[in-house]
Amino acid sequence: MAGGGNGGHGGIVATAAGATEQDTERPEGAGVWTRDFRLFFTARSVSMLGTAMVSVAMALGVLQAGYGASGVGFTLASSIVPMALLVLFGGVFADRFTPRRMMVGADLVRLVSQSVTAALFLTGTPALWQLMTISAVNGAAAAMFQPGLASLVPQIARDVQRAVATQRTSESLMFLIGPSVAGLMVAFADVGLVFLIDAFGFGVSALCLALLRLRAIPRVAEDGSMWANLKEGWREFSSRTWMWGVIVIWAVMGIAVVGPVFPLGVTLINASYHATGYGFVTSAFGAGTILGGLVAMRIAPRRPLAAGATAMFFFALQPLSITLNLPLALMAACHLAAGTGSAFWGVMWMTSVQTQVAPEVLNRVHSYEVAGSVMAVPVGQTLAGPVASLLGAREVLAFSTVVAVAGCAVLLSVPAIRRLRRVSVPS
Repeated sequence: MAGGGNGGHGGIVATAAGATEQDTERPEGAGVWTRDFRLFFTARSVSMLGTAMVSVAMALGVLQAGYGASGVGFTLASSIVPMALLVLFGGVFADRFTPRRMMVGADLVRLVSQSVTAALFLTGTPALWQLMTISAVNGAAAAMFQPGLASLVPQIARDVQRAVATQRTSESLMFLIGPSVAGLMVAFADVGLVFLIDAFGFGVSALCLALLRLRAIPRVAEDGSMWANLKEGWREFSSRTWMWGVIVIWAVMGIAVVGPVFPLGVTLINASYHATGYGFVTSAFGAGTILGGLVAMRIAPRRPLAAGATAMFFFALQPLSITLNLPLALMAACHLAAGTGSAFWGVMWMTSVQTQVAPEVLNRVHSYEVAGSVMAVPVGQTLAGPVASLLGAREVLAFSTVVAVAGCAVLLSVPAIRRLRRVSVPS
């Protein structure tokens, strides 16, 4: 997701004045590997491996079924749209019924849906409407699952930043190896087996999350109507300049930078260096996200969003290297740096969100942040093709490079973002 920071009212947020010199010390590992964090780490790692595999398997399965690139697009949109529309309600439900119940329920729903998908592929050729329906169910389940992630980590690890960095590093590793494993399984076995593995992963995730020992948190969202709860979440979100400021900037970058990079990047890199070259630079970006997570485990800057925004300048190297059609090795090095900066920013952002907002409203506040992040990128992906056909793909990515640099500069120019101080203990 996009970012995080400082601000707030009514004692909901720990302010910068409350940050002590002790808060700026490097985190110690003892605050991470608790029994509950090990369970959470296992849940996320196993389920994310399955998700990384399915992203490739679904595309290959749709193509093998004869539905073409448009079928892949329809299936992808069927998942993203429910996610974007329902995630705000997921935040309310998480605050009302507890995040763990929502997350376990979402995992169980996806265990069933992916088992059905596996059965459809293993027994024949599924209809496109069936795959779109299942994708929509998975998107709705993800909308119920995602908001609770923000409030779980502060409850299971004393060192929130290092816990977030550890989780993100594992997820990056899963997304690095998952597509390759999925490709081999589709080539030498059956698409349906990948979905069986994904279903198993969700089952393991549900079991691990159910075993967590969590402290009680006041469920303020039990009082009032659904709309009142949503309005309260909006008030908490909009009262924090650092938060809505980052989301606005990130939305622009999602449309103008992150969205176009994938569809135009794969086209241009494949034209110059073929599929093997594209796989090489993609792997370099994935390796960079792992490196960025490892760096975030060791460094705890006093001003996390300022440090994260500075690191994000490296992300501009991704569209720039494609625009200039650099030699493959140099392009891969640029992608490595871009992945490192992106991952480091992500850890700084999520740590800020999880430590600056009170637990009883965190899920709803996080859901607004997720909604702002999720909806921007598909817009950019949709517009990239038509705009590139008019202006040229390299010209669009050159503009993306400029916007990426400008976006980071704007992040650093906003005092509420730049001056946010780290808080070690959640408010």
